[in-house]
Amino acid sequence: MKKFTKIMGLLLAGTMLVGAVGCGTTSDNSSSANSGAIKTVQEGKLVWGTNAAFEPYEYMEGSDVVGIDAEIAQAVAAKLGLEAQVENMDFDAIIPAVTSGKVDIGLAGMTINEERLNNVNFSDTYVEAGQAIIVKEGSDIKSKADLKGKVVGVQRGTTGDTYLSDESNGVGVANVERFSNGPDAAQSLLAGKIDAVVIDNEPAKKIASNAQGLVKLDENLTSEQYAIAVSKDNEALLNAINTALNEMKENGELQAILDKYLNK
Repeated sequence: MKKFTKIMGLLLAGTMLVGAVGCGTTSDNSSSANSGAIKTVQEGKLVWGTNAAFEPYEYMEGSDVVGIDAEIAQAVAAKLGLEAQVENMDFDAIIPAVTSGKVDIGLAGMTINEERLNNVNFSDTYVEAGQAIIVKEGSDIKSKADLKGKVVGVQRGTTGDTYLSDESNGVGVANVERFSNGPDAAQSLLAGKIDAVVIDNEPAKKIASNAQGLVKLDENLTSEQYAIAVSKDNEALLNAINTALNEMKENGELQAILDKYLNK
């Protein structure tokens, strides 16, 4: 009897040990997205900085920020077990907000370039883009070559700003006028204060279609790729975002978001 009791005791102990190990494994897996491995500015949230005057990537609809980047932010946050929270700001304030820890990521139709890579890391790319030219109907500006000697408006801090400010590109504009956003630059163009606007291709389409008397030229000045800016101190978050983006690419979720806004 003692021998039987001893055997049963050993079996019971083994069962409890296996159960304990199993529970521990389940707990680790379920909490991986929310664990201390991924640090965010606010617990349980993914705070993303943007400039919501860049349709179709981010723009205001009532009191809400909507668009391609808004839906990407929400989808990525959900995959990380977090809630997306937006901070709307000037475009040239986004990277400083990422590096200072005010926001977790910059998601704002932002192009990867060397200057920005000095300050932040970038995720895998999620869309191709380029800089386009907007002019008034009947303008004598028909191509990139015609920008020589002209006054051109840009959104401050964008690659359009960088491109036209670089004399080595050979465009030879007379002056670069900087604005907080594309629509403000477009209003200045309509008022005859500047000769053209250079801004990203898709926002250029929206600006030209929404403002009577403006047209977007077919020629693109650059070829670019958009990605998500992440602090250099948060590699775990960067890796998690890349995993989420890869999943969205493979299951068609990312393409569905792009098609929703770009094929209108």
